[in-house]
Amino acid sequence: MVELALVMPLFVMVLAGVIILGIGVFYQQQVTNAAREAARHASIHSASAQCPTISTLAPALPTPLGYRYECDTPADGWPFMTAAGRSRIFGLPPADVQILACWSGYVDDASGSHDAPPPNAVAGNSSHWAPCSIDGQDPAVNPSAIGCGAGLATMDTASEISEGQGRNVANQVTAYACYQWSPPLAGFLLIPETVTLRGVVSEPIQRQQ
Repeated sequence: MVELALVMPLFVMVLAGVIILGIGVFYQQQVTNAAREAARHASIHSASAQCPTISTLAPALPTPLGYRYECDTPADGWPFMTAAGRSRIFGLPPADVQILACWSGYVDDASGSHDAPPPNAVAGNSSHWAPCSIDGQDPAVNPSAIGCGAGLATMDTASEISEGQGRNVANQVTAYACYQWSPPLAGFLLIPETVTLRGVVSEPIQRQQ
């Protein structure tokens, strides 16, 4: 009985810690899967899609025949991209996973135009990479500094009106997914009250020149 009284608390603490850690790893995988599917959807449906997922730099020209730029916009929370990302979530409430995206690419040093080829990809070409940002941070570099909530500000540095068609073009789209998780036994065994799980995935976009 004495040995059990000494060992049992330690055993229960270790067992609970392993279970909670396993749940956290599983949830992190789900959040990353959501970001991956959202990035894939945005990449496929960018630019010339009939129902494109557009950046914050909305086209200023009239909608071309057959295109619906009001279809999947950041002002509406990207309903199609968000739905695509949340469709891959299992084991946690999909509606609680926030999904955002931003567009980035190469900028031509001479003309300043976006959607440029990489440096030295074309003879005489000189360009530099212009990253996008979410909540004031480059998601590909510092995702841990990005908050988790609806309405975070995004900035796209490589989208423009192309060839008079009002199509958004870029080289890469980055999707950011996050979830505020309240672990079981929060406040016990140094377990925090809330853990922010984040996933960031970037997908290339075929150049539309």
